[in-house]
Amino acid sequence: MAREDDKAEAMEIDGEHQQAATTAVPDDFNADYLRIYYGKLFPHGDFFKWLSYGNDGKHPGCDESYVGRREFSFTLENDIYLRFQSFDSVAAMESSIKEKCPFKIDIGPVYSVDPAKRHAYAQSGNNVFVPVERELIFDIDISDYDDVRYCCSGADVCIDCWPLMIITIKILDASLRDDFGFNHILWVYSGRRGVHCWVCDSRARKLNNEQRAAIADYFRVYKGGENTMKKVSLPGAVLHPFLARSYTDVLKHFFEDKLLLSQQLFASEERYQKILDLIPDENVASELHDKWQGNRRSSVSKEDVNATRWEQLKSALQSGKHKAQGLRRCIEEIVFSYTYPRLDMEVSKHMNHLLKAPFCIHPKTGRVCVPIDPDNCDDFDPTTVPTLSQLLGELNAAGHHTDSENDWERTSLEKSVRFFRASFLQPLLKACKEELESAYNAKLQQSKNTLTW
Repeated sequence: MAREDDKAEAMEIDGEHQQAATTAVPDDFNADYLRIYYGKLFPHGDFFKWLSYGNDGKHPGCDESYVGRREFSFTLENDIYLRFQSFDSVAAMESSIKEKCPFKIDIGPVYSVDPAKRHAYAQSGNNVFVPVERELIFDIDISDYDDVRYCCSGADVCIDCWPLMIITIKILDASLRDDFGFNHILWVYSGRRGVHCWVCDSRARKLNNEQRAAIADYFRVYKGGENTMKKVSLPGAVLHPFLARSYTDVLKHFFEDKLLLSQQLFASEERYQKILDLIPDENVASELHDKWQGNRRSSVSKEDVNATRWEQLKSALQSGKHKAQGLRRCIEEIVFSYTYPRLDMEVSKHMNHLLKAPFCIHPKTGRVCVPIDPDNCDDFDPTTVPTLSQLLGELNAAGHHTDSENDWERTSLEKSVRFFRASFLQPLLKACKEELESAYNAKLQQSKNTLTW
């Protein structure tokens, strides 16, 4: 039973309310397998280096208390939640993970004081336990697209609907880099039905809640607080440059070349009626409906009917007689309704949200929460992500006759760890070191100036 004061305080983990029966796991996931994974394969060192951001005690300008003020949350077997865990060294973190064998690890913010000692500060009467730093995070679940996908529903995902997540990665990653100037962005597969984004630049980590909300709202096109099709709103006579770029570079291509056919969006009356409902002119919608109803036995093949009807819809909305009515914008709104990223806005807006850690194992699927290369996200297939049992099988198959320095080098986890290290962690730590050096030198110079005066 979890202690009362360790329960989430008005908190959601991964943006989802925790349910009571989350310990029902498939055959390829159990505590014994997990214990081996944490003992031999989990990249404790790289993981801790990331969350230290250069504050490892080796530079005179670093904050040695920094990582010890970070909250970790462990979900143990039988849904026991251990909130406000903290570690001041990689050895302490690794020891605790191996001992407790958490079914899930969530990462919270860096607080003003050690979260494990928060009660002592509370008793002193000083309200000093507040979050002071946290990565800018985004959480996207494919279940939020259930009204626009027909191959799967709920937590299920396949190669036909996964492009919805690829769209999210492409659009957000480009905008975060080009529009906001962030460089150190980590994309992670959630292990089951979505993706997580960690923006780790120093500037991003220091954003307050109002600034985080402003960035989240920059990406908003679904109005009214719900991710429903009819809530899409594209204001203004001309699309915002970010939205126009997203439409031209990503959305239009994915809608017409992938989702139109893979989701069979016009293959039945029920499906195309949902699209016709997005057309504000009832006469145009009725005209198209009657045309398609009359062509149910046409020679148009099932493979071509979706593309054919989409072209007919575009032609009807782009005809000269409808230009004055603003129906041309309707084409863009339909595409946005079916493809644009659907973010869990609250996760991004508030500093104190927890988010599942990279390299965890998802208990429902047994899959590793591996990093995703945004430059090659088209090639990412969630159905081929290594599972816990697969990794342990590979470890056994490799045996002890190996020149590998690390056990993960003998498994299919190697590619993910090397990508995390080379493409994300090393550039991040290099930037952190330069920032520490610059701040330390500025502080020394200020001290010299003061003494000279």
